[in-house]
Amino acid sequence: MEKTCTVMLPLTMNSSEKRENVCIFGTGDFGRSLGLKMLQCGYSVVFGSRNPRTSRLLPNGAEVLSYSEAAQKSDIILIAIHREHYEFLTDLIEVLKGKILVDVSNNLKINQYPESNAEYLAQLVPGAHVVKAFNTISAWALQSGALDASRQVFVCGNDSKAKQRVVDIVRTLGLTPLDQGSLSAATEIENYPLQLFPMWRFPFYLSAALCLFFFIYCVIREVIYPYVQEKEDSTFRMAISIPNRVFPITALTLLALVYLPGVIAAILQLYRGTKYQRFPDWLDHWMLCRKQLGLVALGFAFLHAIYTLVIPIRYYVRWRIRNTTITQVITKKDNPFITSMAWLSDSYVSLGILGFFLFVLLGITSLPSVSNMMNWREFRFVQSKLGYLTLILCTAHTLVYGGRRFLSPSILRWYLPSAYVLALIIPCTVLVIKFILIMPCINKTLMRIRQGWERNSKYS
Repeated sequence: MEKTCTVMLPLTMNSSEKRENVCIFGTGDFGRSLGLKMLQCGYSVVFGSRNPRTSRLLPNGAEVLSYSEAAQKSDIILIAIHREHYEFLTDLIEVLKGKILVDVSNNLKINQYPESNAEYLAQLVPGAHVVKAFNTISAWALQSGALDASRQVFVCGNDSKAKQRVVDIVRTLGLTPLDQGSLSAATEIENYPLQLFPMWRFPFYLSAALCLFFFIYCVIREVIYPYVQEKEDSTFRMAISIPNRVFPITALTLLALVYLPGVIAAILQLYRGTKYQRFPDWLDHWMLCRKQLGLVALGFAFLHAIYTLVIPIRYYVRWRIRNTTITQVITKKDNPFITSMAWLSDSYVSLGILGFFLFVLLGITSLPSVSNMMNWREFRFVQSKLGYLTLILCTAHTLVYGGRRFLSPSILRWYLPSAYVLALIIPCTVLVIKFILIMPCINKTLMRIRQGWERNSKYS
């Protein structure tokens, strides 16, 4: 069995085992890092450079020659140079004929050229076997060790034998090769490192829109309304009070939006009577972003918890407590203890703590290092069963917060209800529909559909 290199190996290879020769065109950061990693794993490395005599900072044990001389040393050549410098390869067509050229380049922007860099390289050197690989691994990752960054290396190529040799090198370096098929997949592979949080854009934009909406809504109710009606300056609330309303409302809304697409999908399956029809593209994308939506919601829940902890040290809170105490002393009156209010207050805090605990548990189990240790049934139990329990607790936390004031006309300002009333619309809708879907008469049909039964099928 082939021995695999790990990050615990020393910088220089003292093992008597020597692997095949590998040539690297280019002495930049990535070329040097890749060469060092290969030397650690027992490969003999020769660098090709346009100025061999002036090339410095190369790893010990590596040889540096001109491009033509280096190419004759190995039948596997890694092209670690930018696309705009590929032209010199046309002078080496005869030398590179039959060799494996591994293109590791990336572009500055997505779809910068009509064809991928690897396909362009194959056109320049038609006699070589071009394979795309290593472009998703950074020089820093190679230097610091594969365990400190992504281990996945996407590989594609038209020649299966050439591709297999590159895959073997990837495995020997302690990385994880992922075969993406023919060289036509190179465009997608080259675009991958240039994508900036593709699955996070929708959650970020949505959470930003929700925050902005609820913030403006609260400012109208709690800052503009008091100023217009009573000339009261309440702008200080925009620092802590209003954010501490916006964050939990946004967290609860996003948590409900995590489970809303599943409910919509179930309704569509019941309506169609089959699971073999594609969902709309917007619903597919929404369902793929559920993990990111949940993690963003957890972030807002954390902010709410932190803001709540600083409430006792706020100047406004300390001023109110001091004034209330002095007034009670002067008037010699004490506010009576109301048991029902104590129950509401303690229930509100308790529900919030339990909901936040389960919220954190959902976030932890969504991490790859944790979810990979769970089977599908365990993961589904946590994310579905406990997820809905979290939504129930957080919704109840908000309902109890409203208490007796929830439907009172006195809380209306310019006919606008409190912001937490708006926050309950989506969660309550999701929970009500989910309760209907789990009723035996409906759930039985839904489960049959998900097991392959079709309403209008002649085999049903």
